[in-house]
Amino acid sequence: MIYHSIVSSDFLYLQYWINRLLTDIMKRILLALTILCTVVSSCNMFQSIIKSSFPYTTTLVVPASSQAGNSYSAISMATSFDQNFSKSGNNGDRITLVRIVSAKLTSTEPSDYNIGNLQSVTIYLSKEDGTDEIPVAIRNDIGANAGNNVVLDIDNSHMLDELVREPGIRVRMAYKVRKGFKTDASLHVVLGLAAYPAPK
Repeated sequence: MIYHSIVSSDFLYLQYWINRLLTDIMKRILLALTILCTVVSSCNMFQSIIKSSFPYTTTLVVPASSQAGNSYSAISMATSFDQNFSKSGNNGDRITLVRIVSAKLTSTEPSDYNIGNLQSVTIYLSKEDGTDEIPVAIRNDIGANAGNNVVLDIDNSHMLDELVREPGIRVRMAYKVRKGFKTDASLHVVLGLAAYPAPK
């Protein structure tokens, strides 16, 4: 009986410490999960701010009247999926060092328009009234048979922090014609931008 009592006591003591150890482990796991969820949530929140306004896009028209050997400009306003960086949205204060990271030109109408009909292209961004214009992408060596899709060389030497906080951004494409075309051609411009979180 005494032996049985000792064994029962030891078993209860062991069970107590096992339960306590398991409880401690569960608390640590819950704490780790809470921290992880907080970090992921914060990252997702900031990521949504970045992704919600990039890329900026617009459509520019190269008119049929454009003649070979001459230089012209096409102008249009840029749009984004969510204008959160405008003065009204005011999320622009939460980021800094905004810069261009990619630029692409695609024919949309007609879809088979050969961008090689253009000899060179330079993309500028500016305020809605055309002031404070900044070059962001260029391509001086467009091949004659480039097709309907061309990646442009970026110029990220300029920070775009102030510009993306404007209520409107104007895009101007300066281009030189290699070969005329029988109809107007619409070119879709996609400008990818990136940024860092602003210091608090």
